[in-house]
Amino acid sequence: MAKTSTRAARPGYRCTECGWETGKWVGRCGECQAWGSVAEASAPVHRAAAAPVTTPAVPIGEVSVEESSFRTSGVPELDRVLGGGLVPGAAILLAGEPGVGKSTLLLEVAAQTARLRHRTLYVTGEESASQVRLRADRTGGVQPELYLAAETDLGAVLTHIEETRPTLLVVDSVQTIGASGVDGVPGGVTQVKEVAAALIRVAKTRNITTVLVGHVTKDGSIAGPRVLEHLVDVVLHFEGDRNSRFRMVRAMKNRFGPVDEVGCFDLSADGITAVTDPTGLFVEQHHGQVAGTCVAVTLEGRRPLLAEVQALVTPSALERPRRTTSGLDSSRVAMVLAVLQQHCGVRLHAHDVFASTVGGARLHEPASDLALAIALVSASHGVAPPTGVVAMGEIGLAGELRRVRDLPQRVAEAARLGFRVAVVPSEPGQAARRSPESWVVDGMKVLDVPDVASALRLLRLVGRDEVRPPRVPQT
Repeated sequence: MAKTSTRAARPGYRCTECGWETGKWVGRCGECQAWGSVAEASAPVHRAAAAPVTTPAVPIGEVSVEESSFRTSGVPELDRVLGGGLVPGAAILLAGEPGVGKSTLLLEVAAQTARLRHRTLYVTGEESASQVRLRADRTGGVQPELYLAAETDLGAVLTHIEETRPTLLVVDSVQTIGASGVDGVPGGVTQVKEVAAALIRVAKTRNITTVLVGHVTKDGSIAGPRVLEHLVDVVLHFEGDRNSRFRMVRAMKNRFGPVDEVGCFDLSADGITAVTDPTGLFVEQHHGQVAGTCVAVTLEGRRPLLAEVQALVTPSALERPRRTTSGLDSSRVAMVLAVLQQHCGVRLHAHDVFASTVGGARLHEPASDLALAIALVSASHGVAPPTGVVAMGEIGLAGELRRVRDLPQRVAEAARLGFRVAVVPSEPGQAARRSPESWVVDGMKVLDVPDVASALRLLRLVGRDEVRPPRVPQT
């Protein structure tokens, strides 16, 4: 007879830093590569049973929406990203690199909310109360309805919530708060899950808008378990360059509004202020025509932004010429250089190429390909493009120009800022004609071009005999 084993299955092992599980003990985590973080995981022994309900189920048409109406945060750009403002009972996660200005932004939001006579509780686990008070004095954020507490224990934070009964709760940050009786150190997977779940549970039951500050890893993702992003209602990323005062808040997840919307801010010594028209920060004011420059129209969320692309091309003495980019995707730059050489006869394989943006803008959208190509050819030939020209369009590997989304909004934004000519891709049905078309929109002349070679000839950056248009398949 076959022997039956009566020994209970042994629980596995789990990493206390990232939650990675394995069947046997190892000294180093196979996911986050942390040493000594793998420990035996306790097996669950309890079973779920029926329990009393908190509120009875009702038809969806009888559910009131008045309790979840938007309330302004006092910061218009943040309201734009959130879809209208703060929602009672919502859990918001704000993540960003160290020093980008997360605490300054949330202190401004807390002060503006307290100014509207809504009680606000600001819990700091990274700084002392006096340090936060010094920042509030500098930014003008001292308000009677703004309460401040420096705590790192979850139980103490819940006690402050019971005593204060705030409308807005800010926790800076969730990785510094620890729960007693839970395995792991503050910031670990188990601790972050327990702390976030407890705070979100209080937020839902008491209709408290809760904003949690999250840390990021070296690759820019939110630190901690992925379940943290699933628990919250809104995930915001605070982006910015250390060498620039310009900051962006981008919505990555939003249950109450649009996703991928952005808000623009200016971070200075006096605090953080909203920038309602950030286009001028990314366009350089030149006194005359300058070779190697072109203005692109990119789309950040639903907001069109104008950004200037600059290029510098010099002969190289190296066997492998340099390809240096700043604010641009290096792979897109390499692709545009290959298309210019193959389909336009612009040979830059023996030249050093430097391409960058103005004001710390980051252009990862393919709509900036045409502006990049114009800037590269202009820098190579030493011929400046005409004044007041913007270009937008994606370049294909065959040298054709592809349409980009929301083209009318981009053209209207460029016309509002005083540009006179826009170079855009042709409609798919017009590509076979291989000839530019033009029309006028809000006083701006819009030029339809089918391919990048036609755009370069139209702007007189190259002669007609220097480039050859890509072949059109016969139908």
